[in-house]
Amino acid sequence: MGDPRWLYHPVRLIGHLITVSERIIRGCFPKSKAGERIGGGLLVLIVVSISTAVPALILSAAYGYAWQLGMVIESFMCYQILATKSLKVESDKVYRALKTEGLEQARKAVSMIVGRDTKSLTEEGVTKAAVETVAENTSDGIIAPLFYMMIGGAVLGFGYKAVNTMDSMVGYKNDKYLYFGTAAAKLDDVVNYIPARLSAWFMILSAAVTGMDWKNAGYIYRRDRFNHKSPNAAQTESVMAGALDVQLAGNAWYFGKLYEKPTIGDPIRKIEAEDIRRAHTLLYVTAVLALLLMSVVKMGVFGVCGI
Repeated sequence: MGDPRWLYHPVRLIGHLITVSERIIRGCFPKSKAGERIGGGLLVLIVVSISTAVPALILSAAYGYAWQLGMVIESFMCYQILATKSLKVESDKVYRALKTEGLEQARKAVSMIVGRDTKSLTEEGVTKAAVETVAENTSDGIIAPLFYMMIGGAVLGFGYKAVNTMDSMVGYKNDKYLYFGTAAAKLDDVVNYIPARLSAWFMILSAAVTGMDWKNAGYIYRRDRFNHKSPNAAQTESVMAGALDVQLAGNAWYFGKLYEKPTIGDPIRKIEAEDIRRAHTLLYVTAVLALLLMSVVKMGVFGVCGI
C-alpha cells in the first residue's frame, strides 16, 4: 500500500542520526586510516544501539499498558520497515520516463535510485540499472527486513534498517569513506548473507509461479551469483537476469571513475523497458511468498515454544 506521504518516515530519522553522528565522530578522531576505521566502528555501534533501543522502549511501554496497543504499534512499525510499494513506484518512474518523457528524464529518474553516474547512460543502460535495483532491493528492502522481523519483530527489523541505511550512506569505497565506511559495509555484508540467498530462492520460485524462465533463473543463479564484489548483490541479480533472459551488470561509472564489472546472465534477448514491469511482477510475487512462508515459520516456532 505504500507509506503515507504526510508521515515522516523513521528511516529518515535514522539517516539524520547517521549524518549528525558522523559529523561529531569525525571531529573527535584523527584523519588517519586507523582513526577513521575506529570512528566508523563507533558510528555503527551508536546508530544500531539507538535504532533498536527507541522502538524497544516504545513497544515495552505500549505492551505494558495493553497488549492490543502494543500489537497495533508494532504492526505499524513493521509496515514502515518494508519498502515493496516504494521500490515499485520509484522504479516505475524510470519506466514511464522511458515510454513518454525521453532518455534525459529517464536518466534523472534512475539517478534517484542508483549510486552510479547516469548522465551518459543509454536507454539500455537506464533500463538495466532500474531492473538491477529492483532485483537487489527485493532482498535489502523486503526479504531481509522480513527475515529479521520474523526473528525479533520490529526491534530487530529496525536494527537491520539501521545497518542497511548506514551502508547506503557511508559504505562507499571513495576517498571520503574508504576507511570510515568499512565497518558499516562489512556488517551489511554479514547481516544480508542469509537473506540474500533466501531472496534468490524465493525469486526462482516466483519465476516458476509467474511463468517466467525459472530453469534459466536457476542456472544463471548457480553460475553468476558471485559475479559482484559484494557477496550478496549478485544473488538476486543473477536470478532476475535468468528469469528475464537478459544480461545485467557490466562496467559502470561511479563518482567519475569507470569500474570494470563482470556481466550477469546471457543476452538471450535485448533488454527493454517492459522488463522493468516484469521485474515488478517478480518483486511482488517474491514478497508475498516470503511473507506467507516466514509467517508459517514464525507461527510454527511460537506454537512449539507455547507462546
